[in-house]
This record gives sequence, C-alpha cells and structure tokens, in this order.
Amino acid sequence: MKPLNNILYYIIYSLFYVLSLLPLGVLYVFSDFMYLVVYKLVGYRIKVVRNNISSSFPDINDEERLRIEREFYHWFCDYMLETIKLLSISDRQLHKRFKVINAEEIIECFNNGQSCAAVLGHYCNWEWLSCVGIAFPKGCKMGLIYHPLYNEAFDRLFRKIRSGQPDAVPVPKKDILRYLLDYRRNGVMSLFGYIADQSPKWENIHLWLPFLGHDTPVFTGAERIIRKMNNAVFYTEMSRPRRGYYTCTFKLITKDPQSLPEHEVTRRFFSMLETTIRHNPQYYLWSHKRWKRTHEEFNENFEVVNGKVVHKH
Repeated sequence: MKPLNNILYYIIYSLFYVLSLLPLGVLYVFSDFMYLVVYKLVGYRIKVVRNNISSSFPDINDEERLRIEREFYHWFCDYMLETIKLLSISDRQLHKRFKVINAEEIIECFNNGQSCAAVLGHYCNWEWLSCVGIAFPKGCKMGLIYHPLYNEAFDRLFRKIRSGQPDAVPVPKKDILRYLLDYRRNGVMSLFGYIADQSPKWENIHLWLPFLGHDTPVFTGAERIIRKMNNAVFYTEMSRPRRGYYTCTFKLITKDPQSLPEHEVTRRFFSMLETTIRHNPQYYLWSHKRWKRTHEEFNENFEVVNGKVVHKH
C-alpha cells in the first residue's frame, strides 16, 4: 500500500472505529439524518431506484411504490452505519442481534467431510454475514468472497470489517479456487459465501433468467466453482425482524450439485431470491443498475463461439 493510502486508511479507520463505539440507538439517529440528506436533499440514484421498483412491480399503485422507495432509503442508511458497527460490536451484542437458523444442517455436512457454499443476494445487511461463524465450530473457515475496491484504503477497511470474527476469511474473487483447494488438501471444512445477483459484464453473460419481471443476465461462475468442488449448496435468506436485528436462514438447494443439470443451482437461487424480495422489497439494493444490459443488445452485438462470448464482426 502506498504511504498516502496507508495514512488515509488509518485516518478513516480511526474515525469509523470511534463511530462504531456508539450504541446502535445513537447510530440510528445519525442514520435518520443521513436519510434526509441522501434521499430528500441529494436524491442519490433516485431515478435508478424508481425505475427498478416500478419495472419490478408494475401492478402496484404509486402510494405503495413510494412506501418501498422511502423504506429502502431508510434501510440503506441503516446498512451503512450497521456495517461500521461491526468494527467493535461485542460477542454478547452479536448473539443478541444476529440469529442463524439451520446451521446444524451445514455442520452435518462438515461432519461428513463435505464443505458448503452459501449463495445470497444484495438483500438486508449482507455484511453481517461475516459474523455467521458464531454458529459454527471453531476452525471451520467462513470464506467471504469480495471484489477488491479500487481505493486501497477503503479496500483495506472493508477487509478489516469482514475479518472481525476469528474464522472469517476475506477471499479475493480471483483466488476462490486456490483457497478452496488449499482447505481441501489440509482437511479444513469451509463455508464460502457467494453474492451472486450482480449484473455480469457482457463477456461473462452465459445465461438469462426471468427475475422480478425482467429478462435478466446472471452470473454462472459461482455455480461452476460449486459444481467443481461438489459443495453442498444453501440459499442464504436474510431477514430483518426489526431495526438492529437480523436473521440468517440456510435453506438447502442440493448436497450434490454435480447431479443437477447445468445452471439448475443458479435457476433455483434466483427463484428463491425473488420470493424473498417480494415478501419485503424495501431491503433489496434498488440503487444498483441491475438491468442496464438487455438481451436485445446482447444478441445484436455479441455471439457465443466455442463457449466464449465475443463481439460480432
């Protein structure tokens, strides 16, 4: 890390750490103020949010759409401060505020010598999943896959947040297989979390699925790795019973991904994620430009040659 970025990291970390020492109740006061700035004053990505909600729920009325929009921005501001809180949250507070359901089925897989994969979306506070290790035996690695940030100081900060628990391991996207194979060689059981609902780049589009009323390009890389390792796959459903409390429920997709048709794990994941979102839509990341790439544009400009997506000549 460059000296300037190093200094910047310690400044940011110090400020965020001091902020994290405040009780969540106080942080939510800051969040309410942020809501007024981010939503009412700045209107952060307001056009993207409105278009995403309207196109995903064309049958709801304006009042309901506005409710989802307002509650999304309230939750989004909470998400940022809840994530900072992870820098200093105590184990007692964590056990009180973060519940894990059906961890025993994953532990059973571990006992049978099978590592697991958790697939999830940008729903509720996905950063709190870095704490999921509280429900598992010590020594089982929780792989938290991430795409390194361009800014080195912020990248280091988020790695610090995501490695707050003893067995939590931030894993750069390009190194997933290396980590998995290393753990397998050493007989270490692991649960790797794949946030798999982002919009892939043109050259990485190999599958389109119906998702929230859209013809949607989806990542298939997570499934390829899961099938290669033959990990048991669990859909990770996050819920928010009330402000400051989260529940993570593991729902089995399959213990034998290699026995399923290609892309079936991905299909099941998106179907389950959509059900979750429709139940409480305000907790989805509507500010993401999820549907900026269309099937028509893909067909017009690209083709698949020997399994690779290439530009048409």
